[in-house]
Amino acid sequence: MGKRGFRDLKVWQRAKALAVEVYAAVRRSPDLAKEFGLRDQMQRSAVSVCSNIAEGDERDMDKDAVRFFYMAKGSVAELITQLEIAKDVRASCLKPIASCLEPIA
Repeated sequence: MGKRGFRDLKVWQRAKALAVEVYAAVRRSPDLAKEFGLRDQMQRSAVSVCSNIAEGDERDMDKDAVRFFYMAKGSVAELITQLEIAKDVRASCLKPIASCLEPIA
């Protein structure tokens, strides 16, 4: 879809930074170290956001691209939900992730 490539998309750059921050934050959090399922799902959701943006941008048909962009949006909603759950179980690593999510959500 894009002529310049997905790496030039600001939204992809922000989503990639979000994924990196999620990985770093869960490594720092002793609370999430014990919550394997939640930790892994947060990481998968974050990676899914930038991956779906990249895949959508590389699609030849706009209809396909839009479908992947909506999947990326869904992954953002998943991650927001998981962050809410992590907050409720008192994970201490959430502030850096929340600031990365604001420009994407």
